[in-house]
Amino acid sequence: MYNIHTKLSVPQFCINMLYYLLFSVIEMWWQMVVVCACAGIILADQTDWRIVNIDQGPVKGYRAPHGNIVFYGIPFATTPTGPNKFKPPLPPPTWNGTFEAIEKFVICPQQTSLHVSSENLIRETKDFFLNPQEDCLITNVYVPDTEETNLSVVVYFYGGAYQLGYSNIKTAIHLLNSKEIIIVDFNYRLGAHGFLCLGTEDIPGNAGMKDQVALLRWVQRNIASFGGNPNDVTITGWSAGASSVDLLMTSRIAKGLFHKVIPESGPSLSAFSVQIDPVANAKAIAKMLDFEDVDNIQALEDFYKNVELEKLYSLSFINDSDSGLLFAPCIERYLGQEMFLDESPENILKSGNYSKVPMLYGISEMEGMFRLPNFEGWKNLMNENFTEFIPCNLKFKSEEERDNVTLEIKRFYFGDEPVSEKNIMQYVQYFGDTLFIYGTARAAKIQVEAGNDQIYLYEYGYADENSDYIIHTQTRGATHCAQTNAVLDLENEENLSDDYKKMKVLMRQLWINFIKTGRPVPEGSPLTPWPPVGKNGSPFMFIDRELTLKEGFVQDRALFWDGIYEKYYREPIAPYPF
Repeated sequence: MYNIHTKLSVPQFCINMLYYLLFSVIEMWWQMVVVCACAGIILADQTDWRIVNIDQGPVKGYRAPHGNIVFYGIPFATTPTGPNKFKPPLPPPTWNGTFEAIEKFVICPQQTSLHVSSENLIRETKDFFLNPQEDCLITNVYVPDTEETNLSVVVYFYGGAYQLGYSNIKTAIHLLNSKEIIIVDFNYRLGAHGFLCLGTEDIPGNAGMKDQVALLRWVQRNIASFGGNPNDVTITGWSAGASSVDLLMTSRIAKGLFHKVIPESGPSLSAFSVQIDPVANAKAIAKMLDFEDVDNIQALEDFYKNVELEKLYSLSFINDSDSGLLFAPCIERYLGQEMFLDESPENILKSGNYSKVPMLYGISEMEGMFRLPNFEGWKNLMNENFTEFIPCNLKFKSEEERDNVTLEIKRFYFGDEPVSEKNIMQYVQYFGDTLFIYGTARAAKIQVEAGNDQIYLYEYGYADENSDYIIHTQTRGATHCAQTNAVLDLENEENLSDDYKKMKVLMRQLWINFIKTGRPVPEGSPLTPWPPVGKNGSPFMFIDRELTLKEGFVQDRALFWDGIYEKYYREPIAPYPF
């Protein structure tokens, strides 16, 4: 059945409001007409809005300036608040009327001031404001301008060190314009609300990860009504979002909710992906917030349940020298309730008892450029006490053993030279390896040994001629999540260099191929054949202006760190009994 409206050449917000006022009567009439069609889509030829019936009630989305229909701000769960704010999400609200899906920038509580100075964490735009809300679990659904149904579904998980971010901080409208996929993005709780982990009934841990599972369950229940295929869901994200989707593969409660995975620069086996000792972290943060009775677990719990929101988010935890995060996913203590993660990701992967789905798995060549803003402040500290900069998921029997291993690591990257401007490229490589690159190599190796033969491994190396040089060099590089920026939307893409435009076309084609077929280069493609990775990190694809199949993914560095972790790996622990 069809509705036809005249398109208005006024800002989208005004369109939404005008339609809400002028066509409410028409809308009610049409709802009466289709009452017997209790699910599905009401779509008109060239209409400016669409009503979809989901299990909560009808929702109404509008045509965006890019020509596709977008449903903004649909609640997929209810956020517990007050003393229950650290618990798993609750069922979403329902409604009898039509939900106007127009609110764009709802975000979960976080240190919003960091967005202003963090150009890699926020889209550059001038026409929006952020709306922090404690009840923040919303999703946006982007439906292409097509009458085709049963489309592949892509769910985006934002990055931001598990401390920052929101649903549409980055968008993928260029992928949507292929008219072959439906895109979903969403909010999950961050910082303390999402990742405080005490192992108590009121603060069990992993609330943010359980938000993610709730969203994937919502997709399974509702995406067919938007024209998507619930049996063809790809989950993808960058940085902490990549860590999230990689961890979802190991979670029993997420099994069957997705069918392909694209973690971009954020493996589950990196030091930042799982808290090593969540109770110790909770105590350390409480002390930073001037609470002293940290060894009394009931008092500690009461402190976190009652501390002011502004105070709780007054601290930043995204810049630790040991590559860890004080708020991140954790191994949970069994409390008789659903657990997201009950064992270390490494042990789960080694067991083979996880979702072996196709993976497009990789990193950018110079991930460690992420730490260049710290160089001037850190170079002398690294020379004085390099121990502070080794990964937090290593442990030692004695100070002497720790000092010997620290010296071995420092010499591997810097020789006998001090960290300085002369070896800044080694600085970049060191932080790239410890934060993102080695964890990817290690996870891929373990998965191949466990029987996953559908991992397409890559290293993204394209650096555009218009990008800045690495300080103290005449070298450009592909920084942290450069591949994400190549796939997703950028402002003013018409002003990009011709080479970068070609690069984005190539990357988007590889990603769409994988989303559609589970292979970045399907049979019959004119692109360089790309087989899945096998033993020893071979083969993998080096992605630059050309696609080059190579052997031995970061081989020498991976072998070095294998030797370190085989001897000194520190396994994450669950909150201990009280």
